[in-house]
Amino acid sequence: MEDFGLCRLDWLRKYAPFENGIPVHDTIARLVSRVDPEALHISFTKWMSQTEALTERQVIAVDGKTLRGSYNSKDRKSAIHMVSAFASKNGVVMGQLKTEEKSNEITAIPELLDLLELKGHLVTIDAMGCQTKIANNIIAKGADYLFAVKGNQGTLHNAIKQAFNGELLDEPETVTYRYLKQQKG
Repeated sequence: MEDFGLCRLDWLRKYAPFENGIPVHDTIARLVSRVDPEALHISFTKWMSQTEALTERQVIAVDGKTLRGSYNSKDRKSAIHMVSAFASKNGVVMGQLKTEEKSNEITAIPELLDLLELKGHLVTIDAMGCQTKIANNIIAKGADYLFAVKGNQGTLHNAIKQAFNGELLDEPETVTYRYLKQQKG
């Protein structure tokens, strides 16, 4: 942030005088550490919904990632895991949530979806989020969904294979079209 401020000081002076220049990184760090993460998240999500008009029939990709380098070995705190919703055509993150410690994406995805305007869009989620509650939440918000299905969801996985009359194969544990297998030779 300090580097950004130094590079754009003239532009920033349109909004505040910065008589003593840009604050040093320690001052910026103290200020940022006092921001309530939940309030920031809610404000960010509201701001994104107001500034970014979703393209019609947008694909909204929901996925979780562990933040690299976030594990703290000194106090043995778990790595930070975030769930994000990415608007593919607009190329922006619409919102994101940090999962609770000792939790996973399944609990964070419904909370994130509740914050977003989804009506008329397609929400994609990997196999971790292939849950009835999540699907019902998406439908209730007037959106469609596309979930990945893996072998660990045996009944659903087998029903999909039967619906396609054996035209699908397991490679490894993921449903894949036979066409792709034939194209590889």
